[in-house]
Amino acid sequence: MNTRFIALISVAGVVGVLGGVWLATQSSKSDDQFAQCRSSTVAGGAGALGGPFELVNAQGDVVTDADVITEPSILYFGYTFCPDVCPLDVARNAVAVEVLEENGMSVTPVFISIDPKRDTPEVVGDFAANMHERMIGLTGSPEQVKAASTAYRTYYKAHEGDEDFYLVDHSTFSYLVLPEHGFVEFFRREVAPEQMAETVACFVENA
Repeated sequence: MNTRFIALISVAGVVGVLGGVWLATQSSKSDDQFAQCRSSTVAGGAGALGGPFELVNAQGDVVTDADVITEPSILYFGYTFCPDVCPLDVARNAVAVEVLEENGMSVTPVFISIDPKRDTPEVVGDFAANMHERMIGLTGSPEQVKAASTAYRTYYKAHEGDEDFYLVDHSTFSYLVLPEHGFVEFFRREVAPEQMAETVACFVENA
């Protein structure tokens, strides 16, 4: 077997491998019905984030994710005593929901407290109602809150000090969740409400 023939076989093998990689990549992209909507990536894919939770609503009833997420929903993890970040983020989400409503799309804003010690069902319910008439406020036991937070990979840690006036460090992502698909996208706090509404609409239209 001469050197030229061996070289040709080698080149053919490389082309075959590269072609297989290209086909696999194209197949992966074509399998994602939301590919044109995505602006972020999650390690492990969208399916690696989100999941079932059990929390307590403003009426004091224990509810599951299936009870809460009955239509496209935007979830935010925060706390009502938050002096600046949470109110701004939650208000942004509420505006995005209103923009979507103007365009004929119903999306539920959801606020999940990561401060169950102070955020009773009544407190979290009042906070949510003041932000948007359809916003769902949720809290729960420390264990319930931790489980929900872990499912969405959020971070929170209460400062030590005053028992009533402490602050809580926490992540500030908002999560788009669809009933049939679960988590599909997250939004950073710098995303404007109009941009959020446009992205959410893309996912809803392609669901």
